[in-house]
Amino acid sequence: MRILADENFPLVAVEALQQQGHDVIWIRTDAPGSSDRVILARAQVENRIIVTFDKDFGELAFRFGLPALSGIILFRITPSSPERIAEVVVAVLASRDDFAGNFTVVEKDRIRIKPLNN
Repeated sequence: MRILADENFPLVAVEALQQQGHDVIWIRTDAPGSSDRVILARAQVENRIIVTFDKDFGELAFRFGLPALSGIILFRITPSSPERIAEVVVAVLASRDDFAGNFTVVEKDRIRIKPLNN
C-alpha cells in the first residue's frame, strides 16, 4: 500500500508499516511543516493514503470539497505508547483493503468508513 504519514505519526508506526512492506513517506522527514492542503494534494498526485491523527483532513475533504480520493485514515485513539500505536496501525491496515476512496475513522472499538465523493 502507498501511504503518506502525517507529521503527527510516530516514527515507530512509520517503521512498522515499512516493515510490513508498505511504501511509506513520512512528512516529518520528507517535507516538514507542509500544510494539510499541500499534504492532501500530494497524496492525490502520488496516489497515497493519508494516515493521520489530524481531524482537519476530514474538513478539507468534506466541507471544502478538496480532492481526497486516494483515501484518508484518521486515527482517533489514545494508546499508551508509540509502540501500541504502531501495533494498532499495522493491524488496521492489514484488516481491509478498501481505504482508497474513503474517509476512515479508527476508534477504540470500531472502524467507520464514509465514501469520499469528489
